[in-house]
Amino acid sequence: MYLEPGQEIETTVISISKDCAFLDLNAKSEGILPISDIQNEDGTLTVNEGDTIKVYFIGTKDGEMVFTTRIKSGNADLTLLENAYNHGTPVEGHVEKEIKGGFEVTIGSARAFCPFSQMGYKEKKEPKEYVGKNLSFRITEFKEEGRNILVSNRVILEEEHQMELRKLEGELVPGAKVMAKVVSLQNFGAFVEINGFKALLPISEVSRERVADIADVLAVGDEFEVLVLKADWARERLSVSRKALLADPWDSATEKYPEGTKITGKIVRISNFGIFIELESGIDGLVHISELDNIKPGTNIQKMYKIGEKMSVIVKDVNQAARRISLKPSSSKEQDQEAAKYMQGQSDTETYNPFALLLKKKK
Repeated sequence: MYLEPGQEIETTVISISKDCAFLDLNAKSEGILPISDIQNEDGTLTVNEGDTIKVYFIGTKDGEMVFTTRIKSGNADLTLLENAYNHGTPVEGHVEKEIKGGFEVTIGSARAFCPFSQMGYKEKKEPKEYVGKNLSFRITEFKEEGRNILVSNRVILEEEHQMELRKLEGELVPGAKVMAKVVSLQNFGAFVEINGFKALLPISEVSRERVADIADVLAVGDEFEVLVLKADWARERLSVSRKALLADPWDSATEKYPEGTKITGKIVRISNFGIFIELESGIDGLVHISELDNIKPGTNIQKMYKIGEKMSVIVKDVNQAARRISLKPSSSKEQDQEAAKYMQGQSDTETYNPFALLLKKKK
């Protein structure tokens, strides 16, 4: 097999030893890949035997063809860099310092220039955060026999991002269940991280109950399972639901609230046609305006009742399919107010004074 230095091939990992991986070249000999090329910083392997990987030919040593996953500073001469430019091979460079318009980058014995616009990708950093780092680049210009080299880190990161998107596109399909971690809270919902990708959890999909302030329900760092709702990979938009995986209280609403059930709930919403009462988290019932006492045409019931007030009601009807419960007051508003005053010790009427009859008898 004839290969030019810097040429890319796709091959299979035959075996992995302590020092290197052996590659299938469809020939009598095998290719050699240094073990450091397929290890993370902690020493764990990034590929396994049988995996297919892309590698770049860098030359022959002791009769064996040597490959790399990227051309490093230590194995890069000008001939190899020119071939890397011709083949679009990634190279590893050391960011020496910030200079006018960008950065000076060392690749082997060569000096290259990376403009500010070509360093980093979506998450921009201060220039000083790049200095002193070894990063991957693509050579975009190679002129004057290597005396004028232009490189880009951005194109490498863009390609890696697109590869990751393609992988996620196959995993994060509508209906998939995945773990998510809250990374930020907004008034319209929360952004969650899923396998390194940021997705939107709309406020309407957080809980079965109505959520006014998302900070009352979630906090940055919370982790939970979500259901993928929609995916628009062209615009890199993903929406998920936490609510869809929570038990639906409406499934047992008919059994829990049969006709005639008396219950005290909290007023959660007031409209011009009635009052919505929260019976439990995720289940509201409606007291229609026609069921309220002393209501005349044109009466503004929002001035008579307040959100958060308790109200005693009786179940009239449950329509589980339509997720509706009809209610009626079990007592008048005046009775509820007087009872509340008594419990708070604000009433001194004879009706609510436990000592009133005793005092009458002593007179």
